[in-house]
Amino acid sequence: MLRLRQNSNSCYHSLFLPPDDRLLMRSLVKSILLKTHNPSIRTTSPLTAGSQYLHKPKNVGQRLSLFAFVIAPILAPLQAQAALPQEIETALAQAHLSTADISIVITPVGDKNASRLPSAIQVIDSKKAVNQLQPASSDEINTDANNSKQKLANNTVPKSQAIHHSPLLTIEKQTIRQHERQIHAYTDDPYTYQSLESIPPLLPDDASTSVKHLTSSGINNDADKNNNDSSNKNQKAKTNPSIKISFSPLLSHQPDIARTPASTMKLVPSFIALDTLGADFVWHTRVYHTGIVIGDTLLGDLVIQGSGDPKMTHERLQQLLYKVKTAGIRHIDGDIIVDSAIFNHVTKDPAAFDNAPLRPYNASPDGFLVNFSTIAIQSYPLDNVQAQLTYTPQLADYKLPSTINIRSSACGQARYSLSPQWQATQLTFDTSLPDNCGDHAFYVAYPDAKDFAARVIKAKWQALDNTLTGNVIAQETPYNNTNPTSARGLAALPMSPLPIVSYPSLNLTQQIYDINHFSNNVMTEQVALSIGAYHKPSDKTVNPTINKTIDKAINTQRSLYQFDKPTTTSYPAALQTINEWWQTHLSTPPPHLTNGSGLCRDCTISAANLSELLIYAYSHPSFDAYVNSLGIAGVSGTISAHSERLPESNAIGRAWIKTGTLNNVTSMAGYVKGLSGQDYVVVGLINNEQALNAYTARPVLDAMLDWTAQH
Repeated sequence: MLRLRQNSNSCYHSLFLPPDDRLLMRSLVKSILLKTHNPSIRTTSPLTAGSQYLHKPKNVGQRLSLFAFVIAPILAPLQAQAALPQEIETALAQAHLSTADISIVITPVGDKNASRLPSAIQVIDSKKAVNQLQPASSDEINTDANNSKQKLANNTVPKSQAIHHSPLLTIEKQTIRQHERQIHAYTDDPYTYQSLESIPPLLPDDASTSVKHLTSSGINNDADKNNNDSSNKNQKAKTNPSIKISFSPLLSHQPDIARTPASTMKLVPSFIALDTLGADFVWHTRVYHTGIVIGDTLLGDLVIQGSGDPKMTHERLQQLLYKVKTAGIRHIDGDIIVDSAIFNHVTKDPAAFDNAPLRPYNASPDGFLVNFSTIAIQSYPLDNVQAQLTYTPQLADYKLPSTINIRSSACGQARYSLSPQWQATQLTFDTSLPDNCGDHAFYVAYPDAKDFAARVIKAKWQALDNTLTGNVIAQETPYNNTNPTSARGLAALPMSPLPIVSYPSLNLTQQIYDINHFSNNVMTEQVALSIGAYHKPSDKTVNPTINKTIDKAINTQRSLYQFDKPTTTSYPAALQTINEWWQTHLSTPPPHLTNGSGLCRDCTISAANLSELLIYAYSHPSFDAYVNSLGIAGVSGTISAHSERLPESNAIGRAWIKTGTLNNVTSMAGYVKGLSGQDYVVVGLINNEQALNAYTARPVLDAMLDWTAQH
């Protein structure tokens, strides 16, 4: 960087010189300085336009100021087109991409001695696993790190830069592979499976704060005391959120170009939700009733007030209904009304994006979303002719075939292996099941979130040995039993003053783990919409009249059903709240969102946008929740295959990344712990208008992670 100081007003002009163009810059600077000191030298294009200002300068300060004025527009395009590291250039060439197709920003953050990133993970080969029980052979376990050290000394990292030794969590490569094999053998939709079924994570929950040895045989819970002490020191040394440390980027290439981000867009609403709602925020689904309860029979309607809970799985719904049963209601002489009015007009055409309406990632959000509006179809071959099918959850008053014929073929996605068709009253299959599927789970989205919720609620209620004389009605309007045309019998009596059940969701930290680790689209939409519904303006003071209002409602038999409920929101309102947050907290122009998940072609964001957000998040009190929601390169999440594509990568176990993939779009963004101990924010976005297979472009971003980790 070249700093020029003007004596008259102490104003600094800073010009950043790309390292690989230093010789060119020196030559250019020398030429311009000669022209500045000797006005008789004719200035040639492209300096001609500014030559009149260089003629007869009055003093040195003016000369330097005018020099900066002239050279700045010349250096700007040179900086934007600075040469990328050779590893990335090579990967681009192999993917048949050019430097114009990619934006990269890599920026150091924090203090080497007080990293806020989780402990790095060392992946070892199975043949070395026996050695991890022998302290004397710890050097052998660190062979990979030593090889990386030698590689660094011979290549890009300065020899004076020391390798930083931090606590390591050790895991066998075969453990990771076995975990992945089991999941992929079970289903063609691993991320929906892991979100819905709450599969235990590959790493223990406290892996980020203590050192453990995890092998295929289990977990050794003996943590090293010194490593715990180090973690405690790091905890105390966390950056004060009010102090902002600014670093120059290690690498910046076309940072301001707006590009389609795909699922890296999920980093935006997931963090803004942490900031505005808090890591411990929970959604409360409340249940009221009208009429009266006599014995265990409700003479009236049961009213479920949806909260926008992103993860109301079928099992959690059953727990909610069980709580209603334990509250004293087993029989309902009336209807069950589902109020999903918290989200207004958010239903979308599931086929609009990619003509794949059966894929769970295309499911619509809803104020009372049940099981992602997705059903699991499990196949069990009976013989060479037929297979048995089971369904989770069950759908009331809907016919689901129990068997399917078998054909000789390879197993694929549900749309090819089953060709399911949702008819008005039954599910049909337009093909036979491939015999290669065996025991397999297919996840298929139902086309109507409200109808799906109603059918699952009725089935679950009856499965608990309860009865219902009326119907389950899902609606996008608040329940109103004061309307003479709709009220009937005892249901017209006032609603219960307090909810008989208030069922909390998983907290936001747990929810965004699924969002970012498994790239769950519909959960992201639920969270993005909830920002608009639950975010309160800066005034967080407690209203002293709340208790009086509650007492009054109870004493006068008025219901709290409409009291202090979240604001009804829509996509435009929620996205406007996100936009306002960005303008308040960050300096780059806000990204363009049409939804929160990145499942859109008209959504755009720049590498500078994502980089600034991630840097801001690094110093935030909820950073742990944020970074631990990301996949770990070569280990877990959507970045687990990084080690398969780049087996010797230094980023394996040292990068916490959100990936994004669409046709013609590949992206990665997150954090990398360099071998020097320095933490980095890294963003890479690739867009190509040609018929690009996104997976052929991914090795370019793998190279970016590897290059960053070497520093």
